[in-house]
Amino acid sequence: MNRLLYFLARGGIGLIQALPIHCVARIGRWGGGVMFWLDRRHRRVAVRNLTRCFGAEMSPREIRLLARENFRRLGENYCSAIKTAAMGEHELKEVLEVRGAAALEVANCGVPSKNRLLATGHFGNFELFTRLAVFVPGYRCAATYRGIRPARVDKLIYSMRTVSGNLMFERRSGVPELKRLMEQGGVLLSLAVDQSAKHNALEVPFLGHPCLMTRSPAIMAMRYDCVLFVPICYRVGLGRWVIEIGESIPTRANGQRRSADAITRDINCAFEAAVRRDPANWFWVHNRWKTRNVAPSATA
Repeated sequence: MNRLLYFLARGGIGLIQALPIHCVARIGRWGGGVMFWLDRRHRRVAVRNLTRCFGAEMSPREIRLLARENFRRLGENYCSAIKTAAMGEHELKEVLEVRGAAALEVANCGVPSKNRLLATGHFGNFELFTRLAVFVPGYRCAATYRGIRPARVDKLIYSMRTVSGNLMFERRSGVPELKRLMEQGGVLLSLAVDQSAKHNALEVPFLGHPCLMTRSPAIMAMRYDCVLFVPICYRVGLGRWVIEIGESIPTRANGQRRSADAITRDINCAFEAAVRRDPANWFWVHNRWKTRNVAPSATA
C-alpha cells in the first residue's frame, strides 16, 4: 500500500508540474469545491469557525458561501504550491509579487547579515515563502515542516519543497540543526505560527475569542537577534499572489527587550487584520480556538 501511495504521489506531482499554472489553479479550485461536499467533518469545522467570528455580521447563507470559497482557495493553493515549487525565477516572478522586499535586503558589509524571521501563517499559497530568495538574494532561506507517513512519500514531498535550494527542518527532529544554522547568521526563516499551540503558548483573543498563540517567534527572534516580520500572502487572481512584508515587529523598546508576550500579541493582531481583509484567504478548517480549559468534545 505504501508503495502504491508513493507512485500515485509521484505521478500526481509530475502531472501538476507539467501543466500551466492557470490550469493547475482551476483544477485545484474544482477539487476544493468537490471536497466541500465530500469532507463533512472539515466543512463543519469551517462553518463553525466562521459563524463564531462573523455570525453577527453575516447570514448563515453568507457563512456557507464563504466556507465553500475557502475550500476552493485551499484546493487552488495546495495544487499551485506543487507547481510553484518547481518554477524557475522568470516563471515565478510572473505569478508572484513581493511588496516591501527592501526591508529584507542584505547589507553588503562583508560579514554574515542579521537573521530575518518571518512569523506567518496559512494565508494564500504560503509555500511561496520558501522561494523568497528569488526576490531577496543573499540569504539562506529556511522553513519548518511536519513530517508525514509513509516515509517514502514524506521524502518525496521534502524533495519537492527543497528543489529550489531552500532548507527545510522537521519540527520535532530537526531542531538541533536549525539552531546551529541560526547561530551562523544570514538566515531568512519562515515559521507558520497561526495554529493552536501547546508549548510556549499565550492565551490571547483572536477575532474576539480566546485561543492559544505560540511565543516561539518572539523567543527565537530575541535569542538569535532576528529582525521580525509578519508577512502575509494574498491571492490577487487565479494562480496569482502577492506577499506583503510590512514593517518589522520591534523586539526592543527604550533600549530594553520587549516581553515575549507583548511581541506575540503584536503578531496576533497582524494575523487578525489579514483575516478580516480577506476571510476566504485563511485556513478555517483548523480548530484555532482551543484553550487550556477546552472541553474534549470541542476539539477537531
